[in-house]
Amino acid sequence: MSLLMALRRLARVRFGELSRRTAAAAAGTLSSGGGLSGSRSFTAGTRTLRSDKVTINFINRDGEKITVKGSPGDSLLDVVINEDLDFDGFGACEGTLACSTCHLIFDEEVYKKLGRVTDEELDMLDLAYGLTETSRLGCQVCLTKSLEGIVARVPESVTDIRQSKDESA
Repeated sequence: MSLLMALRRLARVRFGELSRRTAAAAAGTLSSGGGLSGSRSFTAGTRTLRSDKVTINFINRDGEKITVKGSPGDSLLDVVINEDLDFDGFGACEGTLACSTCHLIFDEEVYKKLGRVTDEELDMLDLAYGLTETSRLGCQVCLTKSLEGIVARVPESVTDIRQSKDESA
């Protein structure tokens, strides 16, 4: 795992701890010493986090449907990485908008929910293999509750300059 990915995961964990502590302070469950009081319910926080998850259905290059859950605010690339999905070459630039390896294809009605496409994303999509009218880069699509149950199809092949030849065969 690269250093950048490790730092992203660490930041996400630290932010989660801060959010829980802030919520506990607002609810009055922090003791005056800064620690948690004995009256805090650990199960309530877990249920809340699980219910906030959004279900995503990926169709991989073999046509297999893979259903996973992601947190609102995460990009689809984050979900692929966090769930350790094995899509060859996917996310080569680690979400820096410098490639098109996280190219995904959506149904028309889902595509309309995804928000505006930036000029930078369009430039990278021009390099994508199998580009369609409903193509987006997974690193640029952030999850919201309104995207519950979406289907994202991974194209048959990927343009990845790290590979010496096309692996679509």
